[in-house]
Amino acid sequence: MKSLSGKVAVITGASRGIGRSIAIELAKAGASIIVNYKNNEEAAKNTLEIIKSLDSFGILVKGDVSIYDEAKFLIDKAIEKFGKIDILVNNAGISKIGLFIDMNEKEWDNIIDINLKGVINGSHNALKYMVSQKSGTIINISSMWGNVGASCEAVYSATKGAVNLFTKALAKEMAPANIRINAVAPGVIDTEMNNCLSVDEKKELEEEIPIGRFGEGEDIGKTVVFLASEASKYITGQVITVDGGMI
Repeated sequence: MKSLSGKVAVITGASRGIGRSIAIELAKAGASIIVNYKNNEEAAKNTLEIIKSLDSFGILVKGDVSIYDEAKFLIDKAIEKFGKIDILVNNAGISKIGLFIDMNEKEWDNIIDINLKGVINGSHNALKYMVSQKSGTIINISSMWGNVGASCEAVYSATKGAVNLFTKALAKEMAPANIRINAVAPGVIDTEMNNCLSVDEKKELEEEIPIGRFGEGEDIGKTVVFLASEASKYITGQVITVDGGMI
């Protein structure tokens, strides 16, 4: 039997990249999937097609989780369609590489709103139902830079560090209600976000990773499946770093 058969999972920012990989791995494990996306409907449809090709079930829900009412709409749609929510993966996130001194308020507000407020908004709405069910798990997608900070990604690093502490604090708060909350902190993952790097830059970056290569989306997806399943039933409040030993 698949480890997540009968479970319902909401993944924010699931149209591509790590979010898509998470949706696929959860579908392989038997979960029904709510694919959230903000703008790229075509990519979201492609994610859904892959899910259906795995004999799993899914729906698309458009919404910007940095806006509380849209995060509420997303969770309410899951309840309307499936009657429950078992798994929330707060994956939606953005980054901007550059010197902090060159950023403007609009840029850092946008990063904070999506990376941090999006996690808070999604969690607040999902927990209302999970508390009633007396079960559920939330997995926040952080970053290795939330652990140590990255030059030229100061605000991004700050939001991911905040996600880590939000995860740990909320896990303590919700554990008595039988709700587990953990985070996954990816390292360098081979996604479209790295297309801006030249071949030489990628090679140089690979040399900094002890395992000698970039991670793959499924490396994060499989970690999420583990944290969503009964195999991790005594794990909560943890930040699992998946970075090939880079930090």
